Amino acid sequence: MTIFNSIIAAIVIAILISAFRVLREYTRGVVFMLGRFYKVKGPGLIIIVPLIQQMVRVDLRTIVLDIPTQDLITRDNVSVKVNAVLYFRVVDPQNAIINVENYMEATGQLAQTTLRSVLGQHELDELLAEREQLNEDIQKILDHQTDIWGIKVSNVEIKHVDIDESMIRAIAKQAEAERERRAKIIHAEGEQQAAEKLVEAARLLAAQPESMQLRYLQTLTEIAGEKSSTIVFPLPLNIMGSLRQLFDARNTGGDEQ
Repeated sequence: MTIFNSIIAAIVIAILISAFRVLREYTRGVVFMLGRFYKVKGPGLIIIVPLIQQMVRVDLRTIVLDIPTQDLITRDNVSVKVNAVLYFRVVDPQNAIINVENYMEATGQLAQTTLRSVLGQHELDELLAEREQLNEDIQKILDHQTDIWGIKVSNVEIKHVDIDESMIRAIAKQAEAERERRAKIIHAEGEQQAAEKLVEAARLLAAQPESMQLRYLQTLTEIAGEKSSTIVFPLPLNIMGSLRQLFDARNTGGDEQ
């Protein structure tokens, strides 16, 4: 009888000890009483009535979930492989346990389908240049769809966009052609600005003939500084006219004498 009492006492003590649970600050316990939801408990020391209540632990910390590489076709019919990383956390432990069987698996599968759906609506250039906007679009869609599960999707980051070697060469050729186009435009704009400045300078010189004379003298000085035995110097038409009149006057005076 003493052994039987000892066994009963040990069982009672074990049951009483199992009734006490300690939950950490980032953990909550979803308690069910006879199969029905009772309440969410924690953190700290909580009491669970054995055989009547059951508890499911839920971690409230941010979970980092790697989205496997997804094969998709962009809107401009380019085949690419994309992978990403998802950051989410449980904000409502009750819904995370009751409304979905496995919130981790469900969130991961939903992230894969959403990634393919959203990125497939964009062209390759947008996938490469507008990654931040695409991350935000995917995050908003996932956050809205997982709200009923008590999940908060805080961030989605596209990690890699892999494309074929042939497409890489085509993109390189496109980038080279774009650089050549910009160089030609810049060169044409420079020529246009230079022509405008030359026209403006010609107008100023035409308005003030003395400036033209100074320009001729400056040009002669620059030519004289070079190692050249022959200098070809253009004379203005008005100077040639004055010299012709002077020669004519001398010739006329010599004939009269």
